[in-house]
Amino acid sequence: MRILVVEDEKKTASFIRKALQTEGFAVDACGNGEDALAAAGTTPFDVIVLDIMLPGRDGLSVLRLLRELGSKIPVLLLSARGEVNERVEGLNAGADDYLPKPFELAELVARVRALTRRSGETKSTLLRVADLTLDTLTHKAQRGTSTIELTAREYRLLEHLMRSPGRLCGRMMILEKVWDYDFDPGTNLVDVYVRRLREKIDADFEPKLLHTVRGAGYMLKETP
Repeated sequence: MRILVVEDEKKTASFIRKALQTEGFAVDACGNGEDALAAAGTTPFDVIVLDIMLPGRDGLSVLRLLRELGSKIPVLLLSARGEVNERVEGLNAGADDYLPKPFELAELVARVRALTRRSGETKSTLLRVADLTLDTLTHKAQRGTSTIELTAREYRLLEHLMRSPGRLCGRMMILEKVWDYDFDPGTNLVDVYVRRLREKIDADFEPKLLHTVRGAGYMLKETP
């Protein structure tokens, strides 16, 4: 499950991110509304934790625009004020839940988990590219009728690639989404795991699905 945390207070964002990661969530974070909209438009998040008071475009504006664009990603609103009118406005704008500040991290994690369950009930768990399938609920991968055994990290890499079929996935983006690194460790970590994954999903099958875009990254698609 991947969560987007939109919070401009760096200390608060760090606390939330660490608490969610401890519970097994993959977490992206940004500090303003424009970056939140850009992230939500390129990554299939399971839940967005969205602070109302943001610099520039505020959280309610972000939420309204997401809903106008047809996004059904569950949103948990955060606010330092917590007045009834603001809660009502947020829920009417399309929020799925509301948590006033200050809050206990355990309660935030519980609310996020509840939203991921609700999201999972309405979202297909099966990803497919050609005859390659991945069940995000059971973590079972298949190519045709053959079952593919994956390590936990290989699974996360394959899921990331399959959620963006036909789109270039750069090495830094893969490091951020699969390893939760916001820096380049200066190793060939990504290349090693891509090579391992390619041996499992492509070596004995046609057509080849995992393609290298020289100097840029990788792409999962049916045709070269």
